[in-house]
Amino acid sequence: MSVATVPPDREPLPGPEPLSGPEPLSGPEPVSGPEPVSGPDPVSGPDPVSVPEPVSVPEPVSVPDPVSGPEPVSGPDPVSGPDPVSGPEPAPDPGAGLRREWLAPFLLDVRLTLSVHRHGGGDPAYRVDAAGAVWRTSLTPEGPGTLRVTSRPSPPEGTLVTGQAWGPGAGWLLGTLPAQLGADDDLSGFTVWHPVVGELVLRHPGLRIGRTGRVFEALVPAVLEQKVVGREAHRAWRFLLRTFGQAAPGPVPAGMRVLPPPRVWARIPSWDWHRAGVEGVRARTIIAAAGVAVRLEQVLELDPAEADRRLRSLPGIGAWTSAEIRQRAAGDPDAVSVGDYHLPRAVGWTLAGRVTDDAGMLELLAPYAGHRYRVTRLVELGGSEPPRRGPRMPVRDYRAL
Repeated sequence: MSVATVPPDREPLPGPEPLSGPEPLSGPEPVSGPEPVSGPDPVSGPDPVSVPEPVSVPEPVSVPDPVSGPEPVSGPDPVSGPDPVSGPEPAPDPGAGLRREWLAPFLLDVRLTLSVHRHGGGDPAYRVDAAGAVWRTSLTPEGPGTLRVTSRPSPPEGTLVTGQAWGPGAGWLLGTLPAQLGADDDLSGFTVWHPVVGELVLRHPGLRIGRTGRVFEALVPAVLEQKVVGREAHRAWRFLLRTFGQAAPGPVPAGMRVLPPPRVWARIPSWDWHRAGVEGVRARTIIAAAGVAVRLEQVLELDPAEADRRLRSLPGIGAWTSAEIRQRAAGDPDAVSVGDYHLPRAVGWTLAGRVTDDAGMLELLAPYAGHRYRVTRLVELGGSEPPRRGPRMPVRDYRAL
């Protein structure tokens, strides 16, 4: 990843003054998306859900050895090591399915780039096998498909990517493979304003912001992750895919499933949402989105601001959820997850050595306009956050009610 240093005649923004008022709670399990929710449900998701009818440096800065922070940031799920899989890994038949090779003209870390699509250990739609290959399933416009991706360096600065795909959506998955791996990721204008950001860039040179081109596929797990701890959201995701998803095509690792189509989500009965541990607010948000799923895919053709507005017009979709969708489906390098429980603390502590809220985080990220999500992704991967002192938030289980 090539970045520019701060111009010599321009001082980096100093960041905001320390915030007054009580320090944010610390210590609970990671909580995804905190948009406030109206309604009687005490555990409702972050976005109000009164569901109406569905809305129709010249060179990178030379830096010292990586700095050590107080604690590693609690961000995305780990990407090292194979995912747990029941039974032995099946050996894919090189002669089966479709195959494509793509020479990326840049350093590319396939596992790191695709890891944003992994929703907890044992994700039925994502696996990393013992050989280091990444497996993903997707409900493409042409039907369900499975993708297996491997890579190796191609000197001097390239990466040779090999994709294999199975199912009706195999051709579509291979056709969009470069985009999924960041071929359209534009680094122009990305300037390092904090030495620690330069260090993180050098530490993760193969990170790219890719795009899947599938909006509803990104929306469902984002809604499930609203206002709950990660384990609770991932448990619901596993249950719903295993119960309503279809078996992944191809010689896949055991237990892989494909996201159900919108019409299936719209018909999931209330008792199965309850069995998944999903309360009515998040369930109604997904059901409403399923009713306009075809129109939702059109946001990929809009500029980021209009795409954000269109997504947030949907009941139950707020700033955090919209950003999470656009990061993955559209590859928006500037979509900041405003409202995240841990992200402001991590950004503030990494860039300024202090705890900040959303407003303070946005001030610190202002010099990186156009690439703010890129910076927060780097912070999640290798930044730091203040020590935790509070009790951990328990995982709720609606199935016991």
